[in-house]
Amino acid sequence: MRQSTTFKVNQKIVYPSQGVGKIMEIKERSFKDTMILYYVIYLEVSDMTVMVPVLRAEELGIRAIVSKKEAQKALELISEDFEPIPSDWKLRYQMNLDLLKKGSVIDIATIVRSLYHRSKVKELPILERKLYDSARKLLEDEITYALNIPRSEVEGLIHTHLEPLVDEIDESDDEPDNPVIEDDDDFLDPDLSEDEDDSEDD
Repeated sequence: MRQSTTFKVNQKIVYPSQGVGKIMEIKERSFKDTMILYYVIYLEVSDMTVMVPVLRAEELGIRAIVSKKEAQKALELISEDFEPIPSDWKLRYQMNLDLLKKGSVIDIATIVRSLYHRSKVKELPILERKLYDSARKLLEDEITYALNIPRSEVEGLIHTHLEPLVDEIDESDDEPDNPVIEDDDDFLDPDLSEDEDDSEDD
């Protein structure tokens, strides 16, 4: 008897760090003399089809598109206040990369909020910029499907929710006790030379 599956054919899902995908097929294939059930997932963002064992889907963080309520909650989160993020880009990058791998819509929104905020203080290193772009694309994709509205509208919503943070930074820019705008160099590991910082951009 065929095992039950969490997802169905034609269902939209989120594959953490890969993007929004669609279950194209659920089929069995032989692997080492054992029949394994797979999800065949098409990822539009990379125009790629992947096969994921049904039994590993949860382990990999594959999940359904969030509800409209959760999508709205993610939008609200990106306009809320938050604790200052580390000025050491390496620490910041690893923290956000871990969030991206976890892949909940709140995790992704958290990355977008913090890195957008940081980019207005100091230009992001290339690796972080790529991480930000990936997270924002994931957020746009999921909210587009969750709210069932055009992508252009979602892009506008995200931008509108992020902008209040910019206003707050501008207003507090002259405050000496604002920890968010301290220069990275004050927080970098003593062993991290300027050459190492620059080499990250390669």
